[in-house]
Amino acid sequence: MPSPTLRLLADLEAAGQLPPAQVAAIAADERTRPFSLHYELRALLYLGIMLLAGGVGALIYQHIDSIGHGVIIAAITLAMSASFAYAMRHSPAFTWREAPRTSIAADYLLLLGCLLFLVLEGYLQVQYELFGTRYGLATVLPAVLFFALAYRFDHRGVLSMAITALATWVGVSVAPLEVFQQGLLWHSALSLPALLLGLALVAAGLLSEFLGCKRHFAFTYLALGANVALLASMSLLFDESGAYRLLWLGLILGLSAGLVWYARRTQSYLFLLLSVAYSYVALTYVLVVALAKGNSTDWITPMLVLYLPLTLLGIVLLFLNIKKILRLA
Repeated sequence: MPSPTLRLLADLEAAGQLPPAQVAAIAADERTRPFSLHYELRALLYLGIMLLAGGVGALIYQHIDSIGHGVIIAAITLAMSASFAYAMRHSPAFTWREAPRTSIAADYLLLLGCLLFLVLEGYLQVQYELFGTRYGLATVLPAVLFFALAYRFDHRGVLSMAITALATWVGVSVAPLEVFQQGLLWHSALSLPALLLGLALVAAGLLSEFLGCKRHFAFTYLALGANVALLASMSLLFDESGAYRLLWLGLILGLSAGLVWYARRTQSYLFLLLSVAYSYVALTYVLVVALAKGNSTDWITPMLVLYLPLTLLGIVLLFLNIKKILRLA
């Protein structure tokens, strides 16, 4: 079956809009053009790194008695050091701009080295209680190391790990360990610090873009920071039962408006979708709560019957015109 491009060429030739020689040249290029497997191979490499790190952990768990702690620690340290050494040897010189990619293997070995560092740190903590009960120290060390490595080697994957470690450190420092053991990840004690962390990450992204220092890191900072800030704001909105509810609603709408501005500025679908999703959930929740607190609950069902289809229709129209909103059309 001919491809859509070849069918289009045939239609253009039949309509007399392209000469046969040009149609033949374009068709030959279409048939002989190599197919890119770049993203598929990178996904497989990432998956291989994650499976390798997980396999190391499973191997240690199954054979810990026969291998010995010293051998395990030495093997992990050696593999981690070799990964970092290879990345250092094949990395470009440091620059505040986006560094050229000189070695794909170095990128993935750097990621493997970071994962092995976490394996080693966790092993030492479980086996020897290296940090004792100072869990904040156990989480801040990877954050500091990963931020340094991310900027030195210009690696956005390591930057995401650094931000995750920083968020873990904030959570461990603020909330008691029982909160995490009970699975209350969005406990009220965590919401406000998480909100401040999210806003700080958003500010870091905007600042890096404004100053021109690792401008390409701005997307990672803004994507993770906006999600953390909006999730924390939603948690505060759901927990609040008084006058502060409008404050958190205003903050969510303000952050969403900022994401729309940035989405139009960078022509990004992601930030526009984030703003629509969070603002829609927040407005719907506040509306339902307001109707439920009214003198009569008979209005809730008719209002929702009208509200849900109309708002969903508005979202569909938004998606249909998303290219115009992002100035792509």
